[in-house]
Amino acid sequence: MRVAGIMSGTSLDGIDVAIVDVTGRRFRTAAFHSKPYAPAVRDDILAISNATTTTAAISRMNFRLGELYAEAVIETCRRARLPLRSVELIGCHGQTIYHESGRNTLQIGEAAVLAECTGIPVVSDFRSRDIAAGGKGAPLVPFVDYLLFRHPRRTRVALNIGGIANVTIIDGARVIAFDTGPGNMVIDALVREHTRGRRNYDEGGRIAARGALVKPLLDELLSDRYYLEKPPKTAGREQYGDAFVARMKATGARLEDLIATATVFTAASIATGVRRFGPARVDDLIVSGGGAHNPQILGHLAGFLPGTAIATSGDFGIDVDAKEAIAFAVLAHETWRRRPSNLPSATGARRPVILGKITRA
Repeated sequence: MRVAGIMSGTSLDGIDVAIVDVTGRRFRTAAFHSKPYAPAVRDDILAISNATTTTAAISRMNFRLGELYAEAVIETCRRARLPLRSVELIGCHGQTIYHESGRNTLQIGEAAVLAECTGIPVVSDFRSRDIAAGGKGAPLVPFVDYLLFRHPRRTRVALNIGGIANVTIIDGARVIAFDTGPGNMVIDALVREHTRGRRNYDEGGRIAARGALVKPLLDELLSDRYYLEKPPKTAGREQYGDAFVARMKATGARLEDLIATATVFTAASIATGVRRFGPARVDDLIVSGGGAHNPQILGHLAGFLPGTAIATSGDFGIDVDAKEAIAFAVLAHETWRRRPSNLPSATGARRPVILGKITRA
């Protein structure tokens, strides 16, 4: 079955589409394309992701995103010279605008609009059913991480560094997964301010490389009780959004130094989670997401996790930018086949459940 997976994450950089051919529990990526958000769209999403907004703004963006998702799928097929009609199903994560771990969640991007514009059935709203079953609603990608990276003799950690960083610790048949804290979100916000909106991220970690670590600030950030809490646990813009960035800026440190500190903070919080809740020995750390392109983050991770081989998912044949879009194609296929695809050990749900809602074309 050919399935399109759509992912737009908390980094708000755009829409990722992976076209995936799924056969049983095996899959192959036929195409991938990332379509950046227009600055105005990004600003509008950011506005409704804050605490104060209006129902009108949310409703309008819900329908607008459905249209943008459809355009992204059509463009991905066109670029890859794949007929749109060859895609039999779409799995759409949607854009998270609020996530209160274990209580409620809201991803927007109207599935009815996406189905109508493409003529393809859509699986959407994956997280709600896991929360209804007592889970945190995240992370959901560990189901696919286990299929991709499990090894009979090596302990592996699949790390995705998007807006939020999350890990899947695979120790034989045992799987632990959770959000470690910020990924690129804090760095990106500081970079936008430092460059007055000219850049949305620290390309190649160059700004961080020019800055100096503010050690007292790093120690203060790492003292947050979140890093002591046992999994399952999730994080989001609620913890690491505007208020968090304002707290860093209140120190009066130079923005370059804050970017350098945020970069170390991302790596340190990831390593803290792996060491605290993972096995004594981790053989491989397999990195995907936008943070995989940042050599500063990868270098700090290597320093914090000596004895662990650092690789990217690209070394295993999975595009670092495509993994989460691939995951939601696979999760949609499981839903279409009426198979559960949450991992209770990752989300804390009482039982495995079939995720998502199906909107038929």
